Amino acid sequence: MEEIFTRRSIRRYMAEPVSDEQVTDIIRAGMAAPSAGNQQPWAFVVVRDQAVRDVIADANPYGGMASDAPVVIVLCADMSRDNRPGFWPQDCAAATQNMLLAAHAMGLGAVWCGTYPREERMGPIKEVLGLPEGIIPFSVVPVGYPAEHPAQADRFDARRIHYDRW
Repeated sequence: MEEIFTRRSIRRYMAEPVSDEQVTDIIRAGMAAPSAGNQQPWAFVVVRDQAVRDVIADANPYGGMASDAPVVIVLCADMSRDNRPGFWPQDCAAATQNMLLAAHAMGLGAVWCGTYPREERMGPIKEVLGLPEGIIPFSVVPVGYPAEHPAQADRFDARRIHYDRW
């Protein structure tokens, strides 16, 4: 519960590198997410190259931090695994959230940069990553050691809970 309640979106990172083992653990957490019919429609692109991170940052008006993060993980949907049509965005969202929580639990910071369904964001990412047909960039997750520490927010609102009926 601690990781859930203390996780914050981190948009500023220190220059310290993130290890391959840490990246693998973050992706392992993503792959542990539930998926419809266990279709596991995800694929991941790990980006360390500065020029590629710059293109990714420019593709999203709110994604500039991708240039400064030591690593960016692009979670993609592999449509060849879409055997439960319509559910892959939920599956990929669950995987993205798991990755954010894993990064936080490891003392790293991360932020979810929404990509799908915005073609103006997806197009440049598809191109710079050389994604084949049927691979859709869903989310961009910059990861690094936090250079900021936003305050914890309590977002609980009992007025949004309904029991048995609206």
